[in-house]
Parts: sequence; structure tokens; C-alpha cells
Amino acid sequence: MELLDGKQLSQTIKEELKAETAALVAQGHRPPHLVAILIGDNPASQTYIRNKVKACNFVGYRSTELLYDTSIKENFLLRKLRSLNADPEVDGILVQLPLPKHISPTKVIETIAPEKDVDGFNPINVGRMAKNLPAPLPATPAGILEMIRRYGLETKGKEIVVVGNSNIVGSPVSILLARDNEPGNGTVTTCHIHTRDLAFHTRRADILVVATGVVHLVTADMVQEGAVVIDVGINRIEDASRKTGYRLVGDVDFAAVAPKCSYITPVPGGVGPMTIAMLLKNNMQLYRAHLGI
Repeated sequence: MELLDGKQLSQTIKEELKAETAALVAQGHRPPHLVAILIGDNPASQTYIRNKVKACNFVGYRSTELLYDTSIKENFLLRKLRSLNADPEVDGILVQLPLPKHISPTKVIETIAPEKDVDGFNPINVGRMAKNLPAPLPATPAGILEMIRRYGLETKGKEIVVVGNSNIVGSPVSILLARDNEPGNGTVTTCHIHTRDLAFHTRRADILVVATGVVHLVTADMVQEGAVVIDVGINRIEDASRKTGYRLVGDVDFAAVAPKCSYITPVPGGVGPMTIAMLLKNNMQLYRAHLGI
């Protein structure tokens, strides 16, 4: 069994982007610029934004945080997004989810210009992804693909089972692993809450991707020997032995499942760190397209 070390791999990617940014600035170009919008004081969202800004600083990007109270009007936010769309100094825009109930995430996602959609959520970019055309990919699915690519894992013709069909992870990763691409060309089955006999499907998987937010949903009897298991789940469970009072676990029962695997992601330290790395990679892609370099 070998760990798919997302923490180390994400650091490698950030080092590559740091060198790329330095080279571009040395050629006389401005650095890439990412604008992150946070509404409210959700602690998890604050942490995500803080980590994204820290990562931008590390690779040499310019980053701007726009912080708003939950009383912000939807129309004000949409006007701000249109202003950022028109700003030639801005390359990537993200709005941290979840949003207050009075603001439509669909309207927000559709208002961000596709050419500045660093999260890859705009319907135009989702369509381009499905058609195997160049587009910024949703960061977590992109991180999964990058991990598969850099570890040299074969997907062509493999039985791939994705548990979870969200628009953020499950559905896009299913599309990406089925596309005529590398990695890709897998035989992909997408499972979800309505799937009958989940274990029947997961036991067939050469590669199993789990993204449900259900603690230890996948147990040892649900995985075949030698499978590759990619656990996207990040769940808090109580742990009195920890200073925080909790610890993070995945959707897969790691201790029981890992001995059966050829490769498996740890939680934490697996897919999570890859998400920010791929967001930065998306921003570089948008920046280069924006400046034509």
C-alpha cells in the first residue's frame, strides 16, 4: 500500500508556479491577480480564504480579499462581480461558498465571467469541460486528476466508481475520468444516495473515488484487493484526546481499508491540499489567456 500524498504533491505544484511567476515577472509582466470574496463570518470559510491568500502570497500572485457582512444585497454583489469582470488587472474571481440564503449561488456563478472563473463553476466552462475543450476545471476534481497523473496511475479501460454526484466534485470527476483524455477513458459508474446495493458497485472498482461527507461510509468489505481509493471526504468527529476536541476523518474507514489498497489518500493530507494548488494553477491558466502569453 502506498499513500497518495497530496500535501507533498501540492507543495511541488506551488513551487512550480512560484518559479513560473518569477520568470514571467522577470520578463516584465505583472503577476497574476486573484480576487476572493467572503460573505459573513463562517469559520470554515474564513480558514479557506486565509489559506488561499497565503498560497497566493507564496507563489507570488497578487491577491485581494473582499469581505462583506451577511446583510449585503444580492444586487450589490452582482454589480461588484460585473465590475471585477471588466477590470483588466483581475485574472481570477472566486466567491466563497456557502452564501447567505438570500443570495442565489446560481446567479453568482453565472455572473462571474467564464474567462475569470477560477473555480470552474460557470455553466460555459462546465460545458467546455464536458466537450473536452480547454477550460478551468473545478479545483477538487482537477486535483484528483493531477494526483492520478503524477503518480502514473492507469485509468484507460479501468473500472472507476465515483460515490457522490455533487456539481462540485462527483459529477465533474465522473465526466473527467470518462473523457477521451489522459487521464481518462475509464469505464465510470456514478453512485449516489439513491444507488441500490452500493457495495456491489464499489467492489468492482479498480479506482474508487468517494465524495459524500458521510463518515466511514466505505468499509473494508466494500473494496477489492489492490484498488486505488481516493477519499475526498473531510469530516470532524469528536476526540477528547485532541486539543481541538475533534479530529478529521474521511468517507473511507482508512485503518480497515488501507491494507487492501495499492494506493490510498490519507485524510487529512490527501485531496484537500490539492484543491488550493489547482485553484492557483487555474489562475495561472486564466492569467496567461488574459494577457495572451
